[in-house]
Amino acid sequence: MRRFSQRNSLVTLSDINITPLLDLAFVLLIIFIITTPLLEQGLNLKLPAGGQPDSPKLNPRDIRTIDISQNGLYKFRAGYSTPEAIAAELRREQVRNPNLLVYIRGDQEGALKYCAAMLNQLERAGVVNISLRTDPTPRR
Repeated sequence: MRRFSQRNSLVTLSDINITPLLDLAFVLLIIFIITTPLLEQGLNLKLPAGGQPDSPKLNPRDIRTIDISQNGLYKFRAGYSTPEAIAAELRREQVRNPNLLVYIRGDQEGALKYCAAMLNQLERAGVVNISLRTDPTPRR
């Protein structure tokens, strides 16, 4: 009679197959790569119609965008702030980068006083290159 050793069955159990773990890691990596840009969106604004499309000569690294909601919330970069704090930060950036361009995107349903307050603070801080953004008119 032949004796079966339990050693062979233990040896095969001690090896861990990492292929499913790698598959899971790659799937999670792809999911995070796809969803990260979706998390960094600005406010959902309805811009007034009119204006011209952007010039292709502009360097996107020189552009800073301020979103102003219809309720008067000021969004700059990743968070909400006051016009005074935004203007002070943009002034510091303009000292380092004289080509800095500030886009102000105000909701068309919002009161003009919110955009005027932001423009006033930027003027006081000495920020000179400012553009009020609109939805460009369609070309015929």
